[in-house]
Amino acid sequence: MKKFVALSLALTMALSLAACGRDTTSSGGDTSGTGESSSSDGVTLRLVNGKIEVDEQLKKLAELYKEETGVTVEIQSMGGGIDIQSELKNYYQADNMPDIFVNGSEADFANWEGLLVDMSDQPWVSDTDQAYTDDSGAVLGFPYTTEAIGMAYNADILEKAGVDPSTLTTYSAYTEAFEKIDSMKDELGLTAVVDLGCESTNLYWSTGNHLFGQYLSAGLDRDDKTYIDLLSDGGQLDTERFTEYANFFQLLIDYSDPTMAVSGTYDEQILQFASGKYAFVTQGSWIGATMTSTDADAYAAAGNFEVGMAPFAFSEEPIETILTASPSWWSIYSGSEHIEEAKAFLNWCAGDTAQQVLVEEGGFISPFASCTYVASDPFAQTIADYTASGKTSAWDWMSMIEGVAQNCTGVLYQQFALGNLTVDQFVESMQTQLAAYYAENA
Repeated sequence: MKKFVALSLALTMALSLAACGRDTTSSGGDTSGTGESSSSDGVTLRLVNGKIEVDEQLKKLAELYKEETGVTVEIQSMGGGIDIQSELKNYYQADNMPDIFVNGSEADFANWEGLLVDMSDQPWVSDTDQAYTDDSGAVLGFPYTTEAIGMAYNADILEKAGVDPSTLTTYSAYTEAFEKIDSMKDELGLTAVVDLGCESTNLYWSTGNHLFGQYLSAGLDRDDKTYIDLLSDGGQLDTERFTEYANFFQLLIDYSDPTMAVSGTYDEQILQFASGKYAFVTQGSWIGATMTSTDADAYAAAGNFEVGMAPFAFSEEPIETILTASPSWWSIYSGSEHIEEAKAFLNWCAGDTAQQVLVEEGGFISPFASCTYVASDPFAQTIADYTASGKTSAWDWMSMIEGVAQNCTGVLYQQFALGNLTVDQFVESMQTQLAAYYAENA
């Protein structure tokens, strides 16, 4: 993707020079780095957000910020199956870049090499260990939440079924638990044991990134990059580990609702879990915000059940970690006419007023040490517990090259769920497709 940047460099320089010659209408955005923004009436910042489920909360932030500073922040939310990076590239070519925009992986940041503002000197940086930093040490991404991926579960259902989630650390333990819950399915009012989503057009990001990411990282120390390094070296897989992973994924398929697994949408998947129709769901902690907002009525009707998260334990060797990270970051476009105002807004977002909204209303789990607010998100406690016990692994899938999930692996998960691939065929196809994709795109 560096080709994209190289081809557009001349355009960027021309735009930057043109911007220097124009009146930016700024009337006092803070340049001190304190985050205390003075009145800047007339300035409008545009922020592209990649989490559609918190669109309402971000717009409330924008209203509060305008009241305090006079700066307008326009929130443009994208989500679902939208390829945000492609949209941003279109904006770039049309000279319509936002001042602040979301990046969710190393590949995303690579798209904008040389076009992002270094925020290393900003006050918020010393308050978090989840800023995105490039190889040179430049801070290019502002974290706004912490998220986790594991086997999310309905704690009430597990308790009624007599399943202790703390024992779910091996393949055998999951097999036993699934068999038991399935035998009580009617009694528990379940559609199926597992709420699995493998539709490849709009849920490729779930299977090809988040669930594939379990193969890369589950059970590893956060700095252990064994399997992502192997993948980066020509798209290689560890056959033994991935076969164990594939067998576990077959188990998920066997205990899922076939219709939901192959053609269900993200919204349907979350609504059905929030309605108490499944014991487990193959999504991460971000669904908590939807369960307590969009799906609040269904969640309440199901008793506002407690949730938790168990490891994606696909091996007989115990796996005891869930995967945690800042899922994405906000970056400032270096061609913006309002860089200082954008910095001031992000500093404000790390502060008390914004953190209260993001944590208590948006359900975000704050990445900032100074934050005193406790997330209302149903998954907040389980993430805090895993973090406190040191049982977390990294999101190494974020280091994959761009487009792997959408253009390579996502469709294989759907074919697997459809029954068109055996475990061995799934493993072989994944190895072949990844090697070919990395050879062509790395």
